[in-house]
Amino acid sequence: MHLIGGVEAGGTKFVCAIGTGPEDLERVSFPTTTPEETIGRAIDFFRERPRIDALGIASFGPVDLRPESATYGYITSTPKEGWSNTDIAGTLGRALAVPVTIDTDVNAAALAEARWGAAQGVSDVVYLTIGTGIGGGALVGGRLIHGLVHPEMGHMRIPHDRVVDPFAGSCVFHGDCLEGLAAGPAIEKRWGVTARELAPDHAAWRLEARYLAAGIANLVCTLSPQLILMGGGVMDQAHLFPLIREEMCEAVNGYVAIPEIGPPLLGSNTGVLGAIAAVGS
Repeated sequence: MHLIGGVEAGGTKFVCAIGTGPEDLERVSFPTTTPEETIGRAIDFFRERPRIDALGIASFGPVDLRPESATYGYITSTPKEGWSNTDIAGTLGRALAVPVTIDTDVNAAALAEARWGAAQGVSDVVYLTIGTGIGGGALVGGRLIHGLVHPEMGHMRIPHDRVVDPFAGSCVFHGDCLEGLAAGPAIEKRWGVTARELAPDHAAWRLEARYLAAGIANLVCTLSPQLILMGGGVMDQAHLFPLIREEMCEAVNGYVAIPEIGPPLLGSNTGVLGAIAAVGS
């Protein structure tokens, strides 16, 4: 049996693992600091264990996923301080002398949920993570979406009524894109406390649901997914899912069917399992 390594490269933490799937996963996590220190710790993890045959990386982005590009496998114009133009795939591949497959963390998460989780047997799936940022990946016809770059669902533009919500937005690139209005930092800057500190009946959640529903409505009209999975720290609020479904009814206004919307099944292992699943996919 081939032993596969996986790296979930997140803006807050790295998760490194070895295995073939959920049943035999050996993993460790540590904070994301500088590229040199963090990638170095990942290399040490794999060197201290049985040799892997290949490595998958599920990375925060943007990431250059064009194999013909001189910067293939680089994290490119990220707002993560110190990480712009980091050759994550090349550095790990050279150090470990193994073939490397890289994709976005959210594309990989969609792949993992389709193979082992909540999206098994579903050919058209969107995976959204709502946390420090907002990202999205998608399987269409059972295949991950790639193109000019890769999906950047968190940066779509959505309606913003500044009378109802005068908050300017927190995205350093676009201000009031979906991420700028609905990610964790936007919630904290608007209301003065983190999402975890807000009561379930706080007005913040209805506004959050409205923004997320507007973004999802765009995805339903463009990608026509059968299932939308929503993870990330902001979604650790069970009461938010029914609010989103209510707001979706208003957003689509009966024009198209509303897909099933729910949480992922694989929990904190979704990203690193996606990295493993990406190898050979």
